Amino acid sequence: MEYSKIIDFFFELGMLKKAPRSGFQFLGSGGESVAEHSFRAAMIGFALARLDASVDPFKVVSMCLVHDLPEARTGDQNYVNKRYVTVDESGAMADLADPLPFGDELKALLKEYRECRTAEARLVHDADQLDLIVELKEQKDLGNAYASKWIHFARQRLITPMAKQIAEQVVSTDSTDWWFKGHDKWWAKNHEK
Repeated sequence: MEYSKIIDFFFELGMLKKAPRSGFQFLGSGGESVAEHSFRAAMIGFALARLDASVDPFKVVSMCLVHDLPEARTGDQNYVNKRYVTVDESGAMADLADPLPFGDELKALLKEYRECRTAEARLVHDADQLDLIVELKEQKDLGNAYASKWIHFARQRLITPMAKQIAEQVVSTDSTDWWFKGHDKWWAKNHEK
């Protein structure tokens, strides 16, 4: 088998590590690449899928990984950009996927995500927004006063009751609790393991 098109795909995926999420320029703090966002969204999607036994976790994670794949060619378009710029995501996805033996599967996953009719697609939409909410909460905890306004609108885009409950708890949790709260012995001088 000739693997050149798949290898090209692997290199193209690297563009997602170099493509910045463009909304942070408006927030004024923070920043991440599309690849960084996709990774945490996929892990959030995995968690949501494991909490909802009615969905296929592999499909949820796969869809999370694919949901922003066209941005390797189009770049990330924030909400302001989208008011003025028309991006051919379908064309970008077709050009990216058509040479691949699994390209139809990639296109089908993106289509399902965009249509948002299945339970899996709804969880992926929520994972996408929950990643943003978590990132915004981190920025809020670091002092960005605008992050709260953004969290408000991101929460309105959540679909499932589970994601809404998780978001409610995210905004009331200090983003450093996972490593700082209750670990006083970690920081004490001459501590024992």
